[in-house]
Amino acid sequence: MAYIIVVNPAILAFAGIPQGPSTVATIVTAVFGCLAMGLFANRPLAVAPYMGENAFIAFGLAALGISWQLRLGAVFVSGLAFLAMSLLKIRPWLANSISNSMKHSFAAGIGMFLTLIGLYETGLIESAVQGMPAKLLLVGDGITLGAPAVPLKLGNLHDIKVLLTIFGTLTTAALLARRVRGAILIGIVLTAILGFACGVGEMPKAIFSVPFQGEYSLTPILFKLDIASTLKLSFLPILLTLFLMSFLDTLSTLVGVGANCGMVDENGNLSDIEKPMIVDACSCIFSALIGSSTSGAFIESAAGIREGARTGLASVTCALFFFIALFFIPLLQPLQHLKYAYGPALICVGLLMCSSLKKIEVEDLTEAFPSFATIAMMIFTYSIANGLTAGLVLYALIKTLTGRIKEVTPGAWILAAMCLTYFLFGLPH
Repeated sequence: MAYIIVVNPAILAFAGIPQGPSTVATIVTAVFGCLAMGLFANRPLAVAPYMGENAFIAFGLAALGISWQLRLGAVFVSGLAFLAMSLLKIRPWLANSISNSMKHSFAAGIGMFLTLIGLYETGLIESAVQGMPAKLLLVGDGITLGAPAVPLKLGNLHDIKVLLTIFGTLTTAALLARRVRGAILIGIVLTAILGFACGVGEMPKAIFSVPFQGEYSLTPILFKLDIASTLKLSFLPILLTLFLMSFLDTLSTLVGVGANCGMVDENGNLSDIEKPMIVDACSCIFSALIGSSTSGAFIESAAGIREGARTGLASVTCALFFFIALFFIPLLQPLQHLKYAYGPALICVGLLMCSSLKKIEVEDLTEAFPSFATIAMMIFTYSIANGLTAGLVLYALIKTLTGRIKEVTPGAWILAAMCLTYFLFGLPH
């Protein structure tokens, strides 16, 4: 998860949020969320600002020309809505209304999504237009760029970073196969050491930093959110989009990771799910107040759970290390650019999560079809939210069209309606 320390501020910088304070806000949000998840919910789910939502805030809203203060206001309002739904136990009720096959499709889809992130970020696969002259993509008007014939291609196998990624993936997979405890962390460390030995990676220019002072002061962004402007009717599509993205990301993470790691009951439901949901909501509110994007449980928590984490002690430990990171930001920044080191971990965690595929009822097409659509849309639209929304809508539709409408619970209908609203009136991307 530590990559979020660098990646989140870099993305939010495009929205105009100053990077130094944003880095501190990212870490403090993670400390708050992880502590709350460990001490209140007692779950091994680490919390930090979400990937995806940060990109929506930075890039998805760029064309609207709204200030970053207003964007943070939207995060705050959506967090309040999450909290109200959680306290009223509406969110847990909705979560437990999803079929077991769909829950396991969330896990498998997230796993494959993680794998795609790892492959793409490390350069093992790359965009088909990588290195292609722009003129080859021009359409008839000579100005507009067209789509390439294929979206992706194999990366440069002569690139040392790609070779290091392959080494790291094979090493981690072999350690996992041998059931070596700490296999994923060992794989990261060994790959990073080899990378430095090969002269790949920039050494840190400093080691220590003093948080909350100078360039790392929170003053420029603390409590600077604009809440009043979000209450205008014209802002409703933005709130709806952000709300559903965050709601579904949290839902898929809790249900998907829980289903994949044996944290569900005999009915496939997460017990006492409202507590982690309340934590996610409070973390979202907190992140907006101190100047960061939507926060919630991270899918990378699956790595820790896979290594044996089962209680909140794991989250508290994660909070401790995030807190320590506050004093080592200059040391961490160059290390977090070693994609060839942490990319193999994402690939291998994705492989492990794909074990949920065998728990999908593939013989029942009314279960298999929406599950397949969920997985496919997650991967090929590069969005967990798109996969979840498409799958939940299609689940209700296919059950209805095949005369099995009675199998669709009231909660499933509400989820389908919410997701359809997202596609019709939100800002899907």
